[in-house]
Order: sequence, then C-alpha cells, then structure tokens
Amino acid sequence: MNLLEKFKIENRVAIVTGGGQGIGKGIASIFAEAGACVLISDKREDTVLAAAQELCDQGGNVLATVTDVRDSRQVAEMVKTALKSFGKIDILVNNAAGNFKTSFLDLSENGWDAVVRATLKSVFLCSSAVSKIMVGQKSGNIINVSSMDAFRGSASAAAYGASKAGVVSLTKTLALELSPYNIRVNSIAPGHIDTPGTSQWRPSEVEEQLKGCIPLGRLGQADDIATVALFLASDASSYMTGETILVDGGLLLTRP
Repeated sequence: MNLLEKFKIENRVAIVTGGGQGIGKGIASIFAEAGACVLISDKREDTVLAAAQELCDQGGNVLATVTDVRDSRQVAEMVKTALKSFGKIDILVNNAAGNFKTSFLDLSENGWDAVVRATLKSVFLCSSAVSKIMVGQKSGNIINVSSMDAFRGSASAAAYGASKAGVVSLTKTLALELSPYNIRVNSIAPGHIDTPGTSQWRPSEVEEQLKGCIPLGRLGQADDIATVALFLASDASSYMTGETILVDGGLLLTRP
C-alpha cells in the first residue's frame, strides 16, 4: 500500500459530537473531505443543521442530529440514527464539552456536576453506546478531545481541568479493554484554539498576550486539531492506542 493511502478514510462512518461549530465542525469537515460518511450531533438545532447543510453543499455526505450527549437516551437515539443511515459506525469523536469560568472558591456543587456531566460523563455515555457496536463489528476507532488543561492547573476552570484529565485517563483504560476487539482509542489535547466559543470570553488584548506566550506565535485553528484527528482516524496511526497528542503550539513547554 502506498503510504499516502493509509491516510484515507473513504466509506468509513464517523460520529462527531459537538459538531455544529468550532473544533467539532472542523473535524467533521476534514472527515467528509477525506471521503467519510459523517453524522454530526449537537444540542443546538439551528447550529448543527446549518453546519450539516454547509458541509453537504461542499460535497460531503453529512447528516445532522440534535442530541444532548449528557442524556443516555438521546445518545442511544444518535447511535440508532447512524446505524439506520449508514449501516455501521467506524469512528467516534467525543468532542462535545461544557465549561464556565469561576474561581474554585465560588464553584458550587451544581456547577461542578454540570461541567463534569457535559465534559466527562458525555464521553463515557457515547463511548459505552458506540463501543458495543464496534465490538460486534470487531473494529473501531474512538478519538476523545481532551485539553492542555488536563496537564496543568487552570485558574477558574477546576471542574473542566479535572474532567479533561479524566478524559485522558478514560482513554487509556478504554484502549486497554477494547484492544482485543480491534478498537483503538486515543485523544487530542488542544491548546488555545480560536473558535466561536472561546472568542466570546477572550478580548483582543488578551489574545495578543496569549500569542506572545505561545512559542509558535499564534492561536490554533480548528484545522490544526482536525488534521490530527484525521491521522488518528486513519490507518496511518494503526499502531497507536491509549495515547494523547498535545496540540498547543508549544505553550506547555514554557508554562507547565
């Protein structure tokens, strides 16, 4: 096989959660461009329908489903939709997450639970539902989106950082338990990525300060994460499982 052939994912079926915008949409876009059939899910109907239409207009085979991945019943329906539409599930990207900024001293129990449910429990629910299908197929690929905050303290994001660290740990455990069924599990830990969600709380002066701290001198883009996701989804990474790839422009080299 030509080495470049290993990067192709033609005719594979992928689910991308939180696919309506930002990193999730970027991953769905590159998967569709690489020939995969993609089901994008998001809890915001207008966002996910618009994203799917845009990707279809670009020639992709993309469907949308409105799914709150914090709810096991809705996750089950999402899986049913993928199977009914495409007949199998080869790739799951657990991208959906939730966060809000508050100091640890002001973080309530309900606030903690809300972030953990959106960011860590959702990964468990989707992985649990999809892995059962993959075990039956005796093949599959799960890609979890963690964060550089899993590897450092992050002020005003205690629940988020703890949840993303949990994603890294869960990735390793799933990789061990699912490997006998030819299912690989890896994760990506993005740094500061320029998305609609993050730009809302990042004033321009803060953005410039961040760029000055990042060795590569810029914020990341959704495509920077999407290309790594494509590598992990393809046969080019066939000897990798249980790993987390940090994509942060070198920031943690200077600010561990």
